[in-house]
Amino acid sequence: MKLFKMLASALCLFVLCVLVVPVAMADDWNRETVITFSGPVEVPGVGAQTLPAGAYVFKIFDSMSDRHIVQVFSKDKTHLFTTILAIPNYRLKATDKTVITFRERPAGQPEALRAWFYPGRQWGEEFVYAKPRAVELARETNEPVLATPIELAAAPVEALKTAPVEAVDPKGEPVEMAQVVEPPPIAAVPMPRTASPLPLIGLIGVLTLGAGFALSAFSKRTA
Repeated sequence: MKLFKMLASALCLFVLCVLVVPVAMADDWNRETVITFSGPVEVPGVGAQTLPAGAYVFKIFDSMSDRHIVQVFSKDKTHLFTTILAIPNYRLKATDKTVITFRERPAGQPEALRAWFYPGRQWGEEFVYAKPRAVELARETNEPVLATPIELAAAPVEALKTAPVEAVDPKGEPVEMAQVVEPPPIAAVPMPRTASPLPLIGLIGVLTLGAGFALSAFSKRTA
């Protein structure tokens, strides 16, 4: 009898943990972050534009493959400004703060968004521009820029998952991606992430609850 009570208590405790953990995991998975710009910033993607100085919410919309889709919202998340195609970029040392990098522009022009690194992660998001704009930025900065030939202004979000990506130089010629994206050490290559773990955790919780009720009923019959 005592054994069944101990098992039932352990199962209940596990269920409580299962119900609490998904919230933290969800926040880490979509990396929702409030970022404040002190001046205007050019952002690429579906809805490419120049954002005025202010606070914005960055979050991962999809991370089902080696590419990520990042969305930029107003601070209150009531307005979506742009949806940006990105691919993983690696940094040697993670920091405990959010890091945003830009492409320097001529004086008087807004900085162009380049990459976003979430606190504690060595992997960040290197943003992709529509090819015509990428070539212009490459000329202005004299360095390669990630580009996609699809027309982002009219592209649905689903199209971003399979859009071709290349690095282009100031002449518009393709170059090695490694000139833009830092390749990771072999030991640091992450395993592919296929989906959010939340549905699986939820299923485990349901099964655990069922097992707990079964044990409780069995203990009552044998008392």
